[in-house]
Amino acid sequence: MDSAAVLAAFDDQVRRRPEPDPPDGQVEDDGHVVRMIGPVNTVVWSDLDGTDVDAVIAEQVRRFAGRPWEWKYYSYDRPVELPERLLAAGLAPQPDEALLVADIADLEMDVKPPPGVELRAVEDERGVETFVKVHEEVFGGDYSDLGAILLATLTRRPDRAAAVIAWADGTPVSAARVEFHPGTDFAGLWGGGTVPAWRGRGVFRSLVAYRAALARAAGHRYLQVDALPASRPILLRLGFTELATTTPFTA
Repeated sequence: MDSAAVLAAFDDQVRRRPEPDPPDGQVEDDGHVVRMIGPVNTVVWSDLDGTDVDAVIAEQVRRFAGRPWEWKYYSYDRPVELPERLLAAGLAPQPDEALLVADIADLEMDVKPPPGVELRAVEDERGVETFVKVHEEVFGGDYSDLGAILLATLTRRPDRAAAVIAWADGTPVSAARVEFHPGTDFAGLWGGGTVPAWRGRGVFRSLVAYRAALARAAGHRYLQVDALPASRPILLRLGFTELATTTPFTA
């Protein structure tokens, strides 16, 4: 895989041209930044080299006034001092994530879940409710907004996402989703959280293979993950390549 070429394609196809989240999301592009407005408010792309960086940041602060939002910074974004400027504007950095990408053709697809575990697609409101409960158990916090976005996507734009839950003896033990970017080479893997008793037993690996097969069937070439430290080494062993680091700055 040509890492530089793939990173450039990801930046152009996914970050530069996102699709809004259903049901009523919007995308705004002012030339310097691309913003997603809606259930999740995010600056997803920026190119501020040679501009008044502080003025652009201040404009985003005004645009999102009164609402939680984040600036999704990538380690190759310009200018190099952008993180310091975001900090000076009052945004707080969250834990770093590794931007990992794999060519689907290089991944092992025939990976079964461990004995006693069954993978089931999320197809309706009840499935989304279970999906949210697993995320809240594994990661902590409130994932109701994610559930609302997922349900709206599955209902109105099923070409944009799919979700899966791993069940063991009638109990949900892991949940994950894949986001498709129609018309691009990329699909994104998200979630994949597993309850402690089932970690290290192959559930996560089977969920990656399951979603990789869906992405391949949807016509995508690459899988992209923003990996936290716990999943990064597993994904690297599975054939992913680290292309950059990404840091959410939140307000």
